[in-house]
This record gives sequence, C-alpha cells and structure tokens, in this order.
Amino acid sequence: MEPAKSFLDLGLHEWLIKQCEIVGLKKPTPVQEQCIPAILAGRDCIGCAKTGSGKTAAFSLPILQKLSEDPYGIFAVVLTPTRELAHQIHEQFRALGKPLGLRLSLIIGGMSLLDQGAELSHKPHVIIATPGRLADHIRSNTSFNMKKAKFLVMDEADRLLVSSFSADLGLILGILPEKRQTLMFSATMSETLEQVKSSAMSDPFIFRIESRIATVDELDQRYVLTPAAVKDAYLVNILQDFLEKHDRSLIMVFVKTCKLCQILTLALQDLGFNCNGLHSMMKQKERLAALARFKSHSIKILISTDVGSRGLDIPKVDLVVNHNVPTVSKDYIHRVGRTARANKPGLAISLVTQFDVRLVHAIEDLMGVKVAEYPFDEELVQASLNEVELAVRQAGIKLDEEDFDERRLINKRKDAILREWEAGEEEKPTQTLGNSSKTKRNKQLKR
Repeated sequence: MEPAKSFLDLGLHEWLIKQCEIVGLKKPTPVQEQCIPAILAGRDCIGCAKTGSGKTAAFSLPILQKLSEDPYGIFAVVLTPTRELAHQIHEQFRALGKPLGLRLSLIIGGMSLLDQGAELSHKPHVIIATPGRLADHIRSNTSFNMKKAKFLVMDEADRLLVSSFSADLGLILGILPEKRQTLMFSATMSETLEQVKSSAMSDPFIFRIESRIATVDELDQRYVLTPAAVKDAYLVNILQDFLEKHDRSLIMVFVKTCKLCQILTLALQDLGFNCNGLHSMMKQKERLAALARFKSHSIKILISTDVGSRGLDIPKVDLVVNHNVPTVSKDYIHRVGRTARANKPGLAISLVTQFDVRLVHAIEDLMGVKVAEYPFDEELVQASLNEVELAVRQAGIKLDEEDFDERRLINKRKDAILREWEAGEEEKPTQTLGNSSKTKRNKQLKR
C-alpha cells in the first residue's frame, strides 16, 4: 500500500487541509497517516509513537472534522497529566479550529475556579483538562454536564492510568456517556495500556511503531562519569563548554526535585547563565512565563523537573542534560525526547555517578542501544569547583531563608487532606476506581 502523500488522502475536508498548511503541517506523519482514517471511521484508537511524531494532530484533526459536521458542546474531553501539556494542546486546537469559531475551555490548576466554571457553563466544544481540576468542577458542578461528549482523549495515557490519578479519572469516566470514542496516545506502550486494550476498549485500532529503539536516530546519547559530590561543577562546565561552541542553542536540564531545580536555577543565574526554572511549586503564571521565554530564546537554559519532560513541543532544543539518571527508564525516553525533534539532530548527556550504573544499563536494555561516553576535559571542573560550590551553597541558604521546605510541606498536607476526602467519597456507592474496582474502570473506559 502506497503511503499517504497529503492530508487529503486521509479523508480530511478541504478547510481543515488549508488550516494545516497555515500552521505548517504539510505532510502527515506515520501516526497521523494511520490513526486519522480510523478515528474518522468511528473506531477507538491507541496510538503509540516516538515523542515529536505529531500525536496531538492525530487526534485533534479528526475531532475537528467530526465537530464541523455536527457542532455542539460539550463535544470532546481531552485529559492530560500536566498543565504545560494542556496549554500546548489548547493552542494547537485553537490554531487548527480557528475557521470553526471553536469554543475551548482550559481546565487546569493555578487558574480561577470561578472563571473556569463560567466557561464550562457556556458549553465549550472541547474541554482540555488535567484530571484533578476537572474532577473538582464535577464535584461542585451545577451548570454543565458531559453526557453528550462524542470523544474522550487521554494524552500521555500511560501516565494518566496510574494510581495517583485513579480517583479523579474514575469520577470523570463515570459521567461520560456510554456511547463515545475513546482515544489514547502515548510515546510508550505500558503494561496498563496493554490491559486496557484487551479488556476495556471496543475493538480499538492500534498504531504502534515496532522498533525496539525508543528514541529517534538523530539523537546522540552520551554519559559523563562524575563523583556524586562534584556533579554540579560538572554540569556547569558542560553547559559553559556547549554554549561557547553553540551560542544560539537552547538547553534543557532535568533534575529530580523541585528544591534542587530552584537551587540550581539560582546558582546558575549567580554564575552568569541566562536561565529559568520549571517545577510544580511555581505559580502557574510563572511556569508559563518561563516556557514562553525559553521558546522565544529570551533564556538559553531551562532547569526542569519531570513536569517538563512530556509532550512539550519546543522544536529547537539542542541539548538535554540529565542531572540525575531517572529510576524509571521510560522517564529517560520522555526527557531526551525534548531534543532531536522534527528530524533535527540533538544531544543528550547524562551525569552518571557510581550509584547510577545499574540504571544506565536498564535504560540501554529498554532502548536496545548503548550510550557512549561524552569527551570532556575534567581539568575544567577543578578550576571552577570552589566557585560552583559557593554558588550552590548560597542558593540553598537563600531557599532556607524563604522557607521553601515549609511551603512544600504545606502543599503536601493539602494534598493529603484532599486524598483523605477523596477516599471517603470513594467508599460511597458511587465508587468507580481504586485497587478493588479495576473492572468498573475498564467498563467505563470501554464506553
């Protein structure tokens, strides 16, 4: 069978093809080529493809076409695990659906509940939401319902189908109609997705790139062996060396915790680097501002926790540095997927201590490739060691003075109280999710 050469071959309407051209989508990617016709034909769909392969357009285009044929609100509900990814999906829907006069509602934390409630009461065509915030609206809802929704989309589905989202997801699934199309997309096929495929969906169309290598060929993957005590000095010198050779490049640095993200951001700024942080303890407007500055090249380095590792489309990132090696190998794939996008080359460097060797081997086994050592002059580290250590120590002191840990504990207490409340709600007859109700969850997904 000849591959599709244009969006017209996929059965899309002319107005939508023209809009694709306007936003720069000239030729369908494999995931779009295979999934769009299946979704237009009314089938459930599971799409698993490498990051940067165009999965958002693979579900947004057929949804917009179906909406144009029978417009009403609320037509589609799109769930995603992070606020940043929700914003990105929102922007793509808005760009592609502009000729329709598309009504969108972005339902995420960090924004006004009242304003969001007013939006929902006006029946937007498409709701794009994180599960927690949408569940909050459902619990307090008096003015909207989703009983006529035609589509449920779960983007980064492997991340959504975990226990931390189960209560909120169960509440959402419980009020969606039985007759709907369920679309799940992810960069990796998890065991949970395999279970859903076999027990909770109605003869889904499945697209999965059969390749053991989970990253693109254009990605150069390297490691640097470093003693744990001087890892920050290694990071600083790798960044300095790379920027001297590629002064227009963008760099993402992934770290393990919010506090470390904040410390490294302050320390690097003190050392003269043009950078910002991105983590879940920042206010939403600060997170969006940091992303916007990074995308516009106003800053060159973005220090991020794993909140920035999934789905974000920043096409010009040239280097990804893993300050820590992820304990979950698939998290590594999502991190390094921020570079080498759209067939452009990219470099990923992981700082590996003596405690991380086992984790690196697990990543190599998952990908089916070996990570090579990055050539690096260690004498540079010795020359700057004291300066870097001082900057990091002063940043830590500043955070302590600002009661950063206390704010984190307050947020944890709030989360614990909410979980206790949800647990009480789940004990009622409306219970839909949890370890004892997997069958109910599967039935809901099958709807």
